[in-house]
Amino acid sequence: MSSFPPEGAFLGLEPPACDPARARFAVLPVPYEKTTTYAQGTAQGPAAILTASAQVELYDERGEDEPYEAGITTLPPFPFPGPPEALAPALEKKVGEILGRGQVPVILGGEHSITLGPLRAVKRAFPTVGVLHFDAHGDLRDEYEGTNYGHGCVMRRVLEEKVAIVQVGVRSLSSEEAAITRRARPGAVEKPPAGECLTFYAHDLASFGDALPSAIASCLPDPIYLSFDVDGFDSSLMPATGTPEPGGLLWEPVLRIIDAAARARRIVAMDFVELMPRPGLHACEFLTARLVYRAIGSVVRGKKNP
Repeated sequence: MSSFPPEGAFLGLEPPACDPARARFAVLPVPYEKTTTYAQGTAQGPAAILTASAQVELYDERGEDEPYEAGITTLPPFPFPGPPEALAPALEKKVGEILGRGQVPVILGGEHSITLGPLRAVKRAFPTVGVLHFDAHGDLRDEYEGTNYGHGCVMRRVLEEKVAIVQVGVRSLSSEEAAITRRARPGAVEKPPAGECLTFYAHDLASFGDALPSAIASCLPDPIYLSFDVDGFDSSLMPATGTPEPGGLLWEPVLRIIDAAARARRIVAMDFVELMPRPGLHACEFLTARLVYRAIGSVVRGKKNP
């Protein structure tokens, strides 16, 4: 039997399901928080997700399957004491190692600034990668509260890597951010070129009706880096986040979008960020853990990675 310890493993998996030698997915907890600007506590997000994940059923009724059978290993937490601009190269190296083993990185934050380093690693391995970004906020500022690398700037830095971004659920941004993104509307959805951003604003989503998942999937690059800020959900579902916004996404529509994206494109890496655990709101931690597993299931059933 493998000596890999199941203690703290995502979903509470035991060998061989969590054995790193056979796992298709590698969960990397990154308890990083240096630039949050409202409430604090995202550094506790990864541990809360892992704890809640032990209560998630392994059978996925949507796919009538058990995606964990593809193998999901959980790596030790990746603590980092420095600023986000120094975190980026450190995480780039770590995620590059995961990709080098042929695994899909599943990164648990922590604040959203963690995305830049993993994205750079993925772009090295998959030069045409684009980002599918769920969020309440644009995160496209050039600078915010004294840094160019904080959570409010991360997607601006991603654009500078000549990566296309498709955003979903945005409902809070500055005029500076709005000026550098294109608004998606029914009949006006085109794949953004590298270095540009297409935004499906929250208030426009209903106008797409049932065609929304296919509309989003049609404009995605291939492959995809999925970056999911949990404040993309409506704050009635997800109050446990540092910058909640009303008027957001609901559970089933989100799953349909991820399913459609995974059927149309390869999802080669994922991160889930900005959970801020709060006493008595364990439903938020469970929602995030289940979202991670649902996304893994979508990848298992979707286009195969090389």
